[in-house]
Amino acid sequence: MSPALVRKVVRQGGKDSFAEARVELHEHHDLDLQAKQVQRLTERVGGEWAAARDREVAAFKQGHLARAYAGAPPAAAVMVDAGRLLTRAVDQPPGVHEPQWRAPRYACCLSLATEEKAEDPQPEPPAKLLDRERVPRLVREMRGRAGAPVSEPPAAGRGTVPAPRKKKPRTRRKRQAPTRLVRTAVATMAAATEFGYMAAAEMYRRGLDLAARKGYVCDGERANWTIFEEHFRGWGFVPILDFLHLLTYLYGAAQAVGGGVEAQWARYERWLRWAWRGERERLWAELCAAAAKAGVPPPAAGEQDPRVILKAAAGYVENNLERMNYPRYRKLGLPWSSAPVESLIKQFNRRVKGTEKFWLEAGAEAVLQVRAAYLSEDGRAERFWCRPRPRYRAVGRNRLALVPAA
Repeated sequence: MSPALVRKVVRQGGKDSFAEARVELHEHHDLDLQAKQVQRLTERVGGEWAAARDREVAAFKQGHLARAYAGAPPAAAVMVDAGRLLTRAVDQPPGVHEPQWRAPRYACCLSLATEEKAEDPQPEPPAKLLDRERVPRLVREMRGRAGAPVSEPPAAGRGTVPAPRKKKPRTRRKRQAPTRLVRTAVATMAAATEFGYMAAAEMYRRGLDLAARKGYVCDGERANWTIFEEHFRGWGFVPILDFLHLLTYLYGAAQAVGGGVEAQWARYERWLRWAWRGERERLWAELCAAAAKAGVPPPAAGEQDPRVILKAAAGYVENNLERMNYPRYRKLGLPWSSAPVESLIKQFNRRVKGTEKFWLEAGAEAVLQVRAAYLSEDGRAERFWCRPRPRYRAVGRNRLALVPAA
């Protein structure tokens, strides 16, 4: 198969399931392949790209990694998060054996075109975060992404969800989010320890550490902040807690306190505004007071117990006080939400996540590399194809084996 056809096969195999890729290749490129052939080619090339990434990480650890960009971007952000996919046991008979959910890790590395401001460019929260209809949907979506139990809200008047109000006509507001220049992606099945080096190597290779203003944005997962402490704080990145994850805690706690629908919504709105304005200590104090009044949850208390919810919210804010100075981040032109990495993970999930997709770990790692290369906006996929590739036998029983070097 010619190099040009191999490229088409691998790109399609990194985008669609191998069976769907086979159909697309037949219809659009008149290639008559089996799904297994698409899989072998995609995983082979993805494995080569994973090996190239690992060589770059090794060079970074040794202090020899070359910069890929001559200049520094005006601002930069690194966002990390974890996804989900299903794996199966290796060296087993045909079929799915020992299936389990795994958490691949992703990094979204961004160069941004922003300017530093003397005053907060957005002193009021976005309207969608104060919309009585949209906020409950947003909270359910965020909890669903995290794998937390998701329950439908009770009808207005019987439970804790505010009654919807009439929609007001939308007014166009000036876009406040930082403008993205270039996005690149890092994805791996490796543990958080090694993933941290991969994300740091990508940051260094792109020169994001040279930006005058740079932020590291993620939710409150401890592993994410361990990565920050080990790999990003020393480079001057500003730690930023994703505001939308914080919102879910505030919304749940506002309901857990009790009272009528209007009182709960007013409490949520008050806490949200405090968080948006950076009044962290004030917010924390009121959450602690609410948790103390509710009492200590017993060991057998469930996740929906108000005492559990309030304790979790107070602890979440306490653990992230350093990362909640949102007015400062907006003045610096840095993002306050990790929505870009959430969007990136959705694009990965379309390829690797599904209740009928069971991956061998090596195969998942290879496909993640192909997907990451084509989702990155710096032309790395084209550069990968320009590198010399290992030679494989074209025919014979061992046609998939490497040809020994001369």
